[in-house]
Amino acid sequence: MFRFADDIWLYALLALPLFVLFYVFTFRQKRRAMARFGNLAMIEKLAASVSRPAQIFKSGLIVFATGLILLALARPQFGTKLRTMKREGQDMIIALDVSASMLAEDIKPNRLEKAKHEISSIIDRLEGDRIGLIAFSGKAFVQCPLTLDYAAAKMFLEYMEPDLIPVPGTKIDEAIQKAVDSFVEKERKHKVLILITDGEEHDGKAEETAKAAASQGIVIYTVGIGSFQGVPIPVYDSRGNRTADVKRDRRGEVVMTKLDEVTLEKIALETGGKYYRATPGEAELDQIYESVSQMEKKTLASQQFAQYEDRFQFFVGFAFIILILEIAIPERKRIRREWKGRFE
Repeated sequence: MFRFADDIWLYALLALPLFVLFYVFTFRQKRRAMARFGNLAMIEKLAASVSRPAQIFKSGLIVFATGLILLALARPQFGTKLRTMKREGQDMIIALDVSASMLAEDIKPNRLEKAKHEISSIIDRLEGDRIGLIAFSGKAFVQCPLTLDYAAAKMFLEYMEPDLIPVPGTKIDEAIQKAVDSFVEKERKHKVLILITDGEEHDGKAEETAKAAASQGIVIYTVGIGSFQGVPIPVYDSRGNRTADVKRDRRGEVVMTKLDEVTLEKIALETGGKYYRATPGEAELDQIYESVSQMEKKTLASQQFAQYEDRFQFFVGFAFIILILEIAIPERKRIRREWKGRFE
């Protein structure tokens, strides 16, 4: 199959007729100038050594070479070559806590926005890894299945808000189980779960679920977000505007939320992962990504595609030969004079 990769240059070929007209105009102007100088027939006889056909031929060669160069710039391609493209990486799921406690502002602007920024930074670092997103609070569900489309994953990330799940609470165990169900069950490796939460689990089942995940070959990295000191949880109205009040329990007392590192450390330890605390400089992301990149990778995508071969070299080479030929062809012709004697 034949095609031009940069066919915009083909439009420049339309200028070649103008190039030809330019030469025609030039030759006519030269002839008129000679006629003004004197008797045209006499001048042509005096300039008999100049070959007009050679001049016209040399001009034609220049026009032809210019056309070949323009064709070369359009990158003619013909002939294809089959190439195999492989993509290797890990299957990575990030579970984000979207419970009300993640609205606490002990980390600016709040815990949830900080966590979403870290997730976005993780996605930006990925090279060939599949990424999936799970949102959880009192329930857990898959926000984005495993995909290589990082732009789509970041789009789904933007919609992960507390009102996404109406059930209150922090069911870390359900988030882990949902991740277990989302991975390919037959594989015993290449599976990473990054759990980002303040760690305030209320039923104590997370460690048990983490053990089951470890048996499936899942490595869990936990990222704790928040402070050790208890802070109140702001309340927002239906329009998303913050009210003057804070979250209170049934007795009217202010609900305080703080980071539970112990639970998160135990979850990571059960699966051979590691616990990190979120920092302003996000140094924990470098450490997590380095750990994941050192793990054995699997082939996530393999496909064959036909790649067209550039053939512009032939056009450039032919144009070069023509230009050399144009230089080598003389404009003057040899005139043989026959000697008829000294008295003629």
